[in-house]
Order: sequence, then C-alpha cells, then structure tokens
Amino acid sequence: MMKYLITVALSTLFVGCSDYLELKPDQKMVIPETLEDCELLLNDYPTMNSGFPIMGEVSADNYYLTTTSWQSVSLIDERNGYIWSDEIVTTATPWQTSYKVIYQSNQVLDVLENLKTKPADLTHFNELKGAALFFRAFAFHQLLANYAMNYSVTNASSMPGIPLRLKPEVDDAVKRASLTDSYAQVIADFKAAARLLPADGALKASPYRGAAYGGLARTYLDMGMYEQAYLYADSALHVRADLLDYNSLNANASLPIARFNKEVLFHAITSTSYALAQGAAKIDSNLYRAYEQNDLRKKVFFKANTGANAGTYAFKGSYNNTASGMFVGLTTAEMYLIRAESAARLGKTAAALIDLNHLMKNRWLTGLYTDFYSIDRDAIIAKILAERRKELLFRGLRWPDLKRLNLDNTDKIQLKRMVDGKEYLLEPNSLKYALLIPQDAIDEGKLEQNKR
Repeated sequence: MMKYLITVALSTLFVGCSDYLELKPDQKMVIPETLEDCELLLNDYPTMNSGFPIMGEVSADNYYLTTTSWQSVSLIDERNGYIWSDEIVTTATPWQTSYKVIYQSNQVLDVLENLKTKPADLTHFNELKGAALFFRAFAFHQLLANYAMNYSVTNASSMPGIPLRLKPEVDDAVKRASLTDSYAQVIADFKAAARLLPADGALKASPYRGAAYGGLARTYLDMGMYEQAYLYADSALHVRADLLDYNSLNANASLPIARFNKEVLFHAITSTSYALAQGAAKIDSNLYRAYEQNDLRKKVFFKANTGANAGTYAFKGSYNNTASGMFVGLTTAEMYLIRAESAARLGKTAAALIDLNHLMKNRWLTGLYTDFYSIDRDAIIAKILAERRKELLFRGLRWPDLKRLNLDNTDKIQLKRMVDGKEYLLEPNSLKYALLIPQDAIDEGKLEQNKR
C-alpha cells in the first residue's frame, strides 16, 4: 500500500505546469524512507525515462515542413520553434518533466542520506545512490542541451546555465547557475554514479556504469574536451561494445529497430512532437541523398511518402520502436562515433579509422563496404562528422552538435527555413541556440530568460 501512496503523491504533485511551479508538497503525504521505496521511485519509467525536451530537435535541420504541415502543427510553441521565433514559450511540460526527474532523484538521495539505521545491503544502497545521481545528471544535461548556449572555456563562467536543484524542496528559490557550474555538476554526478553503479545489466531503462561512462563521453564532447570524451567513450565500450548488424533487420518493416536492443546503454525518450510526426516531417533532401545505395540505413531509417508527398521521405528508424517519443538515450554506436571523432581530433587517426570502419561494416550490405582511409586528419574528421549525422539523426543530438561545431571556423552552418514564401535564417552562434525557457518557469522562479 505504501508503494501505491508514494506513486500517487508524486503523480499528484506534478500533474500540470502550474502545479509544479506553485503547489507545495503536502506534509501529510506518505514520505519514502526505505531502500524499497527508493527503488520504487527510480523504477518509475514514465517519470524517470520519458518526457525529455524535444524542442532542440524541432529547431534543428534534419527535416523540413511544408507550409501546410507547419500550419497544421497544433502546438504554437512548435510552430514558433521551427522558425526560431522570439515569441514567449507557453508550454512548460518539457521543462517540468525534466525537473520532475531531478526532484525524484533528489528525493532518493535525501532518503539515503537520512536513513536512521545503516542498511544491511550496502551494495544495494550504493546502486540506488548511483542510479539517482545518474538520472539527475542525465536530466540536467538534457536541459543544458536545449536551454543553454554552447560551452566555451573562454566565456562559460559568465554564461547562464540552468537552475541546479540539488534538494527535494520544490518551493526553494534556485537561480540559474553559470554554464561552468552547470556542466561541472553534470560531470560530478555522472562520475559519482560510475563509482557506485554495477558495470552492466539487462534492464535498459536502468543505469549502469557503462551508461554513466557514456553520459560523461557525451557531455565532454559537447564541451569540446576531446581527450576526456575519448577516455570515457573508451570506458563505455570496454563495458559493452555490441553493435546491431543492420543486415539482420527487416528494412521493409514499418519500425525495423527493436526497443531495448543490444546497442542501448540507457533508454530515454522525449515527449511527443507534432512537428516531427511521420506525416509532417520530411527528411532534408540533401541528408537523404548523402546515404549511399548499399548503406542499409537508407532503408532502415526512411520510408517513401506517397500521394501528394511522393518523392519525399519520413523517418522510421527510432530506437524506441515507435513513431512518437524520440529516443535520446545512449548507445554503443554513439560511443564508437565519439571515440572516433575524439581520436581524430587528438591526432590518433589510425584508431579513429578503426572505429569508423567497424561501425560502417555493420551498417552496409554484407561484403560491400570498403574501408575509408585517409592520412588527412581534417578529411577523417569531416567523414566522421558526416557519418555521425547520418547515424544519430532524431536522437536529440543535432542541436548540441550544431552549437559545438559552429564554434569552429571551418564548420559554421547557417540554417534556413521557408514557410509560406518567407525565408527564415538561423546564423551560426546565434543566441537563439539557447531556446527560450517557458514563461511560467521564468515568472514563478524569477529566472533570467535567455537573451535575444
């Protein structure tokens, strides 16, 4: 009965945006206080693994909308996000759900810190603490990827990051930390989690040490710290290095990739998007043409549209095995690409080519892939980045990739949209790469809004 009451209490607390921003916890609620209660909170899949921000991907360039499709998107924030409008954001759900993960993680950490008796099972205690730290780090990082500017050591200390809620009290005012402190918290949480979690396990929705290493690799890549990104991607792959052979998939299936497949280090998904729905989002034509004929991803990831949309393509390659809720978890394929890119940038070109070619052999028709080879470091990096985009599209990674690549003078990318005959542009390093925080969160938390 206690398990049920805890779940109901937390669900009630976070029913809607205004509830989260204004409602104080009821002191009469059943408060979790045992290891069993903590495990219940961490195994709450709808809360801990779902609903992460999707607006970065809505704003990115893997797809386009026709004017008719854009006008049909029912959520005004998505229509505005598609054209990088400066209109206030009225929907707080992605912000709310991410902080719900953080709240629940903090609840667990608070219970563990205040246990009245020493737990008989110290291993279980450590695993629970490690999982809570992982979930908090993952949610913080998802928020940074969407609502903060790109990290640069030259100005990160003066740039706003996110509110770092480290206690379960929801009514305490917490201002936005600096970008430096925000990333430092993510790294500290992931590192602490890695020390406490078991190396690996079968439950893809639960974090293990390999996932914590993967979270660190992704975070350090975002920061442009390639030596650390290399080391942690390498650590993740030493825990698990499995890759799907796409020759084993039914490329003609409506959703060819199984959920919780052997590549997944940690499973997480976003909220549903109207703009990114199969019936609306058309794959960027240049991106589609970049896949060669014997590259199985061309059939596994995409399906041809019909009727009035003939000649265009929709995405069907979700690692969530559904057309809704974009997969933003961690996979071994992403780790191979992080290790390859980082190796190339560090001058380890031979190692970079080994990783790249190993991944590609599992993506092409058997026997038809020819190893890519070059002694030109820049050419190798360019090839890895091209394959990274083709491999990891609609994973919530394109937006942070654009932010970090735009810092490099050789990689600056200008985005363009065309809606109803009007052209919209997003310039490299634009302040708009830090998405507007929902206005309710700004008003209730008295937070600094991202500049425009």
